[in-house]
Parts: sequence; structure tokens; C-alpha cells
Amino acid sequence: SRRHKLYREELNLTSPAAPLPLRPEASWLQFHLGISRDGLYPRSSPAVTRLLRDMQEFPTISADYSQDEKALLGACDCSQIVKPSGVHLKLVLRFQDFGKAMFKPMRQKREEETPEDFFYFVDFQRHNAEIAAFHLDRILDFRRVPPTVGRLINVTKEILEVTKNEVLQSVFFVSPASNVCFFAKCPYMCKTEYAVCGNPHLLEGSLSAFLPSLNLAPRLSIPNPWIRSYSFDGKEEWEVNPLYCNTVREIYPYSNSNRLLNIVDMAIFDFLIGNMDRHHYEMFTKFGDDGFLLHLDNARGFGRHSHDEISILAPLSQCCTIKRTTLLRLRLLAEPEYRLSDVMRESLLQDPLAPVLTEPHLLALDRRLQLILDAVGRCIDTFGEATVVANDSAQPQGPAAHRAKLDT
Repeated sequence: SRRHKLYREELNLTSPAAPLPLRPEASWLQFHLGISRDGLYPRSSPAVTRLLRDMQEFPTISADYSQDEKALLGACDCSQIVKPSGVHLKLVLRFQDFGKAMFKPMRQKREEETPEDFFYFVDFQRHNAEIAAFHLDRILDFRRVPPTVGRLINVTKEILEVTKNEVLQSVFFVSPASNVCFFAKCPYMCKTEYAVCGNPHLLEGSLSAFLPSLNLAPRLSIPNPWIRSYSFDGKEEWEVNPLYCNTVREIYPYSNSNRLLNIVDMAIFDFLIGNMDRHHYEMFTKFGDDGFLLHLDNARGFGRHSHDEISILAPLSQCCTIKRTTLLRLRLLAEPEYRLSDVMRESLLQDPLAPVLTEPHLLALDRRLQLILDAVGRCIDTFGEATVVANDSAQPQGPAAHRAKLDT
């Protein structure tokens, strides 16, 4: 704290700052202006390319806890927090031109798999999963994950010395190995054993660009119909009832919009990355019921390359519906000349922290893609392609009585 105070006094940071002009060409602003009902950015977006570069290179001008951590400290509304935890530390870093990104530090080495006995709701959050999820989402042409890039952060200069949050300052310490470390400050599991440490100052992490503020672009947070139980012994209806999708189809807005097709897209994405923790989804209110679903918070993906969690595909296998454009893209990525693992490998080489994924995780993508196509094939064999494969602008009317055929 004393060093931080001297640093601020030296730079005269205690005096009021002059108002900063808003540059129309700023990459953050251009990214926000490029959001449309088709996705968070156009297929070829120079603004996103510049934004990734800026998040990688711009110096930080402030650091603070995210709203999640502030809620745990009683500083904001705790009703929006799903599960309190001090292990999954994340920070909001600010840059020039009003740029803002979510920083998630490295908690697990790339070659480590999530232990088999871990429940999905206590799993680690992985910075490289956030990066890889952005690249996969772009390859699938969903464009629903905010731009994300890897970066080596100097935790002393780029967090401790620029934060005004005294609580955040207080959780920094120097380890016995002379590395600078910090940990989350909250009522649960917030100890030095759960700290993240630089080497001695540099720490890997992911930076995900913030979306426009809720004042400018309101969003809804909606429970996932295929939400999992967050207890050790509970089961949700979809886990025990193979006809569950018939119930969902009767509920607005899943009854008369593309929302169900978007849920299936999200399930396909989550199955490929191995994410079982999609309890809610968000969407912009401006685009109405048919707007795209935001694929946020993907840090629990890419935990186990050796296991394919088939239950994640329940929306697809129970509803037997898929967008034609999604299916065509999946089939293309199964072709030898456009193999998903090869396209991902090449895409991830653009990130500063490459290699982002280990080879087993890349090969798992090919295996899981084939499992998705097999599930679609079973649906088509049972109900016919005209029923299963939907034009993106219309939801098909699926059979209402015999979905259980696929489970027998």
C-alpha cells in the first residue's frame, strides 16, 4: 500500500483528471457500433482485428474487481450472482479510449485435465478456454463470443499500481519464491492458497472485450431451459424425461420463434468445448425474440479432452432440430481439407499466448463434431430431413409424441 501511494503521488494521480475526448475511430467504439442482429461483429471486421491488437498492447490505466466480486463484498446486488466463489478471480482492466476488458488469470496449466471427481460447478476457470472459445465461435460463424485475446500482464505495474480499490491493493503479497501474487477478497475460500502469482511479475491471462453498457444496449439474462442441478444429488426434468422438449415447445418464446434453434446452436458450441455450466444465457432486447444468444463466460470449457459429455447435446437430441446454416458449417468442418482441428490450430496461432490448446484438445474437437453429426443423422433417420433441418428464419414443427425413439 505504501509503494502504491508513493507511485500515485509521484505521477500526481491524486489531482482531478482532465476529461478525455471520445475518438470515433477507437476500436472499442467501432466494435460496439458493428453489433447487429446477425452477431457481435461482421464476418470480416477490421474493427475486431484492431480491438484484439489494442487489448494486447495498450497499457492499463485502472484495475478493479468485477461486479461479481463486488457483489460478494456487499458492494452491489448479490441477487445477480449464481454462486459465490473466491477461487475464480477476475478483474476489470481499463485502457485508453474508454476501452474495458475482463481479465481472467491463468489458474490451470494447458496440459492439466479437470479431475474426474470435480463437479462442473466447482471446476477451475481457464483463461485459455476463453481465448479458444472466441476462435471456435468465429470459425462456426456464430460470432456470439466477445473478442478475446491472451496477454502477459505485469501484475505490479498493470494492476497494483493503477488500481484505486484499496481492497484489491490489500490482497497483493510477495510469495516465498519472490513472486508477486494476489487473491480474491470475499467471504468464501479467499486465502493465499488460492492466489495467482506472476513470474515474478508477469502473469498469463485472457482479456475479453466488454459489451456496450446496459444503459446503451439493454440485455436480458434468461435461465437456460436445460439448466443443470446445482446440488450434489439433484436432477432436472430434462435429465430424466426424454420428452422434455415437448414441454419447452409449448412455452413462449420457444413456441413461435427461432429461440429454440439458437438454444441448439448454443448446446452444439458447449458440447464442442465441454462446457456444462451454461445456467443462463443473455440476449440484446433490441433484436427481439429472434435475436442471437450471447455465448459469455466460457472459462469452464476445454477441461477434459478425454471425455465427451453427451448430456450437453440434450437440446439437439431431444428436440431434433437444427439450423440449416449450422449443419452446413458443421459438415464442411468435418471434411478432410477443412478439418475443425486444423482450422482451430491455425486460428489460435494468431494469439500471443499460442499454443492456446494442447493437441489432445484439438483432436477432441474432431471427435465431438462427428458425434454431433451422428446425433443429427439419427434425428433425420427418425423424423426426416424436412422436419429436422430448419431454415434459419423459421422454426420447424417437430413431432410431438415420439422423441423417445432416439433414446431406445
